[in-house]
Amino acid sequence: MQTKHSFRVLKTISWTGLGLVASGLVACGGGGGSTPTGTLKLAMTDAPACGYDHVYVTVNKIRIHQSATADGTEPTGWSELTLPTQRIDLLSLNNGVLQELGSLPLPAGTYQQVRLVLADNPANPSTSNPLANALVLSGTTNEVALTTPSAQQSGYKLQARFDVQSGQVADMVLDFDACRSIVKAGASGRYNLKPVVSVIQRLTTAIEGYVHPSIAANVVVSTRDPDNKLRATVPDPITGKFTLAYLPENTHYTVVVAGQNLTTAAVTNVPVSLATGVTALNTALTPIQPAPSAMARVEGVVTNTSSLGLTDAHVVARQSLSTGQALDIASMGVDPISADYSLALPLAAAVKAPYVAGSPLTFTTDSMVAGRYNLTGTATGYTTQSTNPVLDLGVAGSATVKNLVLTP
Repeated sequence: MQTKHSFRVLKTISWTGLGLVASGLVACGGGGGSTPTGTLKLAMTDAPACGYDHVYVTVNKIRIHQSATADGTEPTGWSELTLPTQRIDLLSLNNGVLQELGSLPLPAGTYQQVRLVLADNPANPSTSNPLANALVLSGTTNEVALTTPSAQQSGYKLQARFDVQSGQVADMVLDFDACRSIVKAGASGRYNLKPVVSVIQRLTTAIEGYVHPSIAANVVVSTRDPDNKLRATVPDPITGKFTLAYLPENTHYTVVVAGQNLTTAAVTNVPVSLATGVTALNTALTPIQPAPSAMARVEGVVTNTSSLGLTDAHVVARQSLSTGQALDIASMGVDPISADYSLALPLAAAVKAPYVAGSPLTFTTDSMVAGRYNLTGTATGYTTQSTNPVLDLGVAGSATVKNLVLTP
């Protein structure tokens, strides 16, 4: 059964209690009293549980460069934020918690690349020298090592674009998507860590609301920002409260509540502004509670035009409301050995409610074709999909095979 695959969680409350001290080392172009400088401040947030009780990572340093094409081996142009050794449990950064990482001075300018350098796992882990990068499967206690590429000394490349202005602070968040970053390698028992991280600005904005506590542990709440970046969270399992934070100003956010065995619910035309700060969708007295839905499965393999499996591919299932809004329903990384995927999706048509400030949410069934999805795959170096993305699911409990072919 598919768990909450790869939806990004945006936590919102700064966690400063750890008091991490980080030192910034500016390389090439960062010195000289005549060079205008600003400050980059960084924090980290996480993603949904996805069947894990703990996901530990150890970041040694964060590297920053102005060029999006720098390959990490250049001797100049890089600035670095070195972190003290600290295992971070990503799943402890839940419901609005941030891990503060530190800050460093940077020459004023536009920066387009961030790299994460992770610590290596020890050869013989022990209680005093635990695994640097590991997970604990839900309901178990043993730590399982996360395998990282051997050539990661230059760091995992993250696409970014932010400005550092002279005498000012650029306050950014590394949104670490634990679900999409961890891929099970078939039946080998191994788990690969391929960090999927977005670099976003820390803003004083948010969308808040409540789902019914009875479904809180089984749903993901998400939206897409004006840059088409997916922002997501899991509700508090006791209260059902959720928060989508650091959202750029926009008047037409669509908030999606999606989960297993449930009808998908969408709230449309949700406004976010710096002046308002937090937009409240509803209260605990009027929680969102979608009706149950039968499920069907889609499965297949992602290949290129030469039938070679694309083992780093990612598959997303979306639906479109009759009014045009796209809804993210589920997604997952393919098996890193076979390039297979499998997603369980609701058969019921989605319900929608327009946001009206101060009024309760009133959901009605959308006129979309029930059980119809757009299924797309992406992979590094591939720009298009030759397979028709439209999928009509079968009857409840059925499995539809849909192989996806990507083109460079």
